[in-house]
Amino acid sequence: MNKRILTLTTLFCFCSMLFYAQTAEGPFDQLIIRGVTLINGNGSPPLGPVDVVIEQNKITKVATVGYPGVVINPERRPQLKEGGKEIDATGMYLLPGFIDMHGHIGGKSQGADWDYVFKLWLAHGVTTVREPSGRGRDWALDLRGKSEKNEIIAPRIVQYTGFGSGAKYGINSPEEAREWVRENAKAGSDGIKFFGAAPEIMEAALDENNKLGLGSACHHAQLSVARWNVLHSARAGLTSMEHWYGLPEALFDDRTVQDYPLDYNYQNEQHRFEQAGKLWEQAAKPYSEHWNRVMEELLALDFTLDPTFNIYEASRDLQRARRAEWHEDYTLPSLWRFYQPSKISHGSYWHYWGTEQEISWRKNFQLWMTFVNEYKNRGGRVTTGSDSGFIFQLYGFAYVRELELLREAGFHPLEVIRSATLNGAEALKMDDQIGSIEVGKLADMILVEANPLENLKVLYGTGAIKLTEDNKVVRVGGVKYTISNGVIYDAKALLREVKDMVDVAKAEENFVLKQPGISD
Repeated sequence: MNKRILTLTTLFCFCSMLFYAQTAEGPFDQLIIRGVTLINGNGSPPLGPVDVVIEQNKITKVATVGYPGVVINPERRPQLKEGGKEIDATGMYLLPGFIDMHGHIGGKSQGADWDYVFKLWLAHGVTTVREPSGRGRDWALDLRGKSEKNEIIAPRIVQYTGFGSGAKYGINSPEEAREWVRENAKAGSDGIKFFGAAPEIMEAALDENNKLGLGSACHHAQLSVARWNVLHSARAGLTSMEHWYGLPEALFDDRTVQDYPLDYNYQNEQHRFEQAGKLWEQAAKPYSEHWNRVMEELLALDFTLDPTFNIYEASRDLQRARRAEWHEDYTLPSLWRFYQPSKISHGSYWHYWGTEQEISWRKNFQLWMTFVNEYKNRGGRVTTGSDSGFIFQLYGFAYVRELELLREAGFHPLEVIRSATLNGAEALKMDDQIGSIEVGKLADMILVEANPLENLKVLYGTGAIKLTEDNKVVRVGGVKYTISNGVIYDAKALLREVKDMVDVAKAEENFVLKQPGISD
């Protein structure tokens, strides 16, 4: 390392120590959030002003203290104890902490480590993350333990292991499947992420996992889905699905296999994602007899959909995803390189992506969103997941984009917030602890200075653009505080730390963010 790089790194470390004092406070014996408008996550309309009292990371009181625009009578307010802390949240909005049901904690190929990822999540109000089979079970469990003890700046981690991980010769029988599931539970994992397997192996693994009371999710990989789709998994006891693979296949009524071109190669990701964009048009038509029958069976099984719309958005509008305004300040150079067209990097399938592919994907989205919205309308559980770190989707920012896409699908903004909070808690069987702001629950919360129901963009770290009465362009919003595990995080300070990380990485490489194939 040369002297210039050493100086930059030393400066970054020094600045990080200074910022940490401003970034996190607590936990406190008592914390009172005063005069806030509450958006509770359970679908109820906003209510305020209220005072919320937290003691030892538990909500002990939610007190309505007055009426909008009326001076609050101090006698109606909970009293602050000696040594307690209060936040004047007049004019602000309080929401439960967001739950990301599909959050990878960085990746070696992307060059994104956990501290970078965690700060981006917390800066966008994400206080709980279901980690689906990322960089290894033991690695994730170690971070889970450190997060629980507040040894690191991190959200709560719910760790799911990729089915078969660590098995030297794979899982080749039902007996091996059951043995692996028992070992995974013994290691302390919270659940399993499946990708599909032979039917008898899937049945055995799901049965054993359910006996042990652990969670389950599945990305129904197309290599296995012809014999085992979402409906088979749900019948066997799977509790939630990732993305949408396996769902159109369950809706096929005139075929059993996707209409693959005869020169298709699954290992060619342009082939894989291009043809995936034509899948929903091959399924039964919306509201047809077969379409309704599949939906009703999934509803009866209390099955959870975690669509992760955002991770596929570049497929329908590559330029939009590639030029998102936050890349310049918050995307690491290594991550930016990973996103570029590649035959090797997963999700970098831009071999020759054009108008025809995007049009197919737009139609795909319309049909997919129709199913998800109607599933919600009939009482089904839909959650919010981001799957960031791929396909130009950045941690934290992509989560907010997922909220916007749920809104596009037809969700009322209050339904969007419920999907991001209480629905996720229910899917994780943690709704007695998190997901809404109620007495007895943990104090996972977000404070925002603008109303996210009016404009979800105020949740982005970059805020929303607004024109003032005197014709000035300003940025409004951005999460102000995220409260997680009893600690108050200054969301904007977290973003400054991330920007410093990116600036140092760029300086070390003399990196300038450019589009591929375009020179100065």
